[in-house]
Amino acid sequence: MSKIRVVKQVLEWNDDVSESIKSITSEKGVTIINVMGSPGAGKTSLITRLIERLGDKYKIGVIEGDITDTIDADKIDKLHIPVVQLQTQGACHIEAMSIEHILPMFDLDNIDILIVENIGNLVCPAEFNIGEDFRISILSVPEGDDKVAKYPLMFSTSDCVVMHKYDMKPYFEFDDVRVENDTLDRNPKAKIFRVSSRTEDGLKELCEWVESKLK
Repeated sequence: MSKIRVVKQVLEWNDDVSESIKSITSEKGVTIINVMGSPGAGKTSLITRLIERLGDKYKIGVIEGDITDTIDADKIDKLHIPVVQLQTQGACHIEAMSIEHILPMFDLDNIDILIVENIGNLVCPAEFNIGEDFRISILSVPEGDDKVAKYPLMFSTSDCVVMHKYDMKPYFEFDDVRVENDTLDRNPKAKIFRVSSRTEDGLKELCEWVESKLK
């Protein structure tokens, strides 16, 4: 009983910090996007494409979450985008407190969109709000079409689900209709996109949806 209560307190505390972040970003007109997905799902590649397509119209910053190293942050830095590397040193998710500490590192008066690439994981990140305005979950074709059924919280709490690396569908037994139905059964309001960062198919539609969600 005591153990369960401690977990509840952590989640409640995290939600309090998340609301504080929302208050700050709302005042500054900054939209935070929480991008989640498995390792290798193509989170950084998709974020790069979003920056390329939206960067002329909006000022974008990125928080790169990884257990260690700066590999993904280095890629974003080459785009001349403000980026901060958040190293969790083993933690499987990002918490709101970390985002709160990082916000002062950005000039929020000159940021319209702050993209957070969460830790590669389909379980823990879904449980923690980080002050985001909306969530994008990425499921790549090579991962298989059973992931929504296996990890329902991730997809049921996301505003948008991207079936990524869609150009690889001919090479895998991947039922995109199953993924769509499994998602909508759990999350009827979710927007679903079929996207390839390599061919750029589906990116236009995804970007238009993202723009419709901005403050």
